[in-house]
Parts: sequence; C-alpha cells; structure tokens
Amino acid sequence: MNLDEMIKVGMADLKVGKSPDVLTTLGLGSCVGVAIYDPVTKISGLLHCMLPDSTQFRNNSNRSEEHTSELQSYADSGIDELVAQMLKLGASKVRLVAKIAGGAQMFAMNTNNDTLRVGERNVAAVKMKLSELNIRLLSEDCGLNYGRTVEFYSETGEYVIKSVGKPRKVI
Repeated sequence: MNLDEMIKVGMADLKVGKSPDVLTTLGLGSCVGVAIYDPVTKISGLLHCMLPDSTQFRNNSNRSEEHTSELQSYADSGIDELVAQMLKLGASKVRLVAKIAGGAQMFAMNTNNDTLRVGERNVAAVKMKLSELNIRLLSEDCGLNYGRTVEFYSETGEYVIKSVGKPRKVI
C-alpha cells in the first residue's frame, strides 16, 4: 500500500476518499469511528466522533467554518456532514452502507450514571442517526474496555481494527 493513499482522520474530524484511498484514525476509546461507503463508486468516508448529541452545543445551527470542526465532534451532525461530503464526490445515498468501531468503556466504573457511559451513548447515537438516514449498518466492533485504531479500505470496503494485545480484526 502506498502511504500517499493513507488519509489520516484526527479526533473530532472526518475525511472522505475514493479508491485506492485508505482512511485511518488512531485511538478510538469511547469515541466511535464511523465508516460509510458506496460500494459502486468506492467513495468512502470516516468520522471520528467524540460525543453523541450536537443539540447540547450552543449555536449548532450556525454552520460557519469555525463551528464545522465542533459539529464533527458529534455523532448526529458529524454523520450528516460526512454524508454531504460523500454525495458531493459522487456517492449515491441509496447505496450507502456503514461499519462502526469504538465506543469502549475505558475506565472500570460500576455506575448507572449515563454521563459517564460516553462510549455506550456514542454507539447508540451513531446507530440512531444511521437508521434515520436509512444507511444500513453492516458490522460493528464496539464496546468492551480497550481502544482501537482503524483503517477503512475504499477499494474493498474492509474495516480493519487493531488493538494492543488483541488479534487484528477485519469486519
């Protein structure tokens, strides 16, 4: 694989690409890596979302440049933006499918306090948003108590998950 084809997605960031691009993000703990893909055009996108719900963000209707990165932090507004960018590249909304990874509970806590269960809430918010947009979730590697680094291959639709001390997984 040519390193020029590797597109790095930062925390609270998103990127889109087209075959042969590979989208990657590091250090998904409670964050969720949302890979969305059009298998015909091989246009893909990857979102590294940190929080579930942008309605908690003041001025979330203001889509100015300085707020774009803040909106990408959230599952709902980040997925909207990712899909919009993919459609601009030529993806078809009816063909979009998704794979997700992350949403871990990084610290051992026995609590019913939802605010501390960010990973679980992120995964639920991502699934809800994908469902609202009629984007089929093909597979997931979520939860548990360890971080993940992911790579999404635009050519094949493979989502590779790497974790310290765990076997490499392809979903």
